[in-house]
Amino acid sequence: MPAVLASLRISRLRENENLEDAPSAVLKHLGELKRPYLTVVEEKLLSLIELEYGVD
Repeated sequence: MPAVLASLRISRLRENENLEDAPSAVLKHLGELKRPYLTVVEEKLLSLIELEYGVD
């Protein structure tokens, strides 16, 4: 996945005022990655957080 798309997804989630500490920490880490892609596990984590908070 392109880094720009990942950063947009992360930004949308971080705007959620109901975001709990653990998902927030995962998003913080994902947003700090220097490579231009997410691994399969990172993509699954991001997708799970999106699913849990109703963000597509």
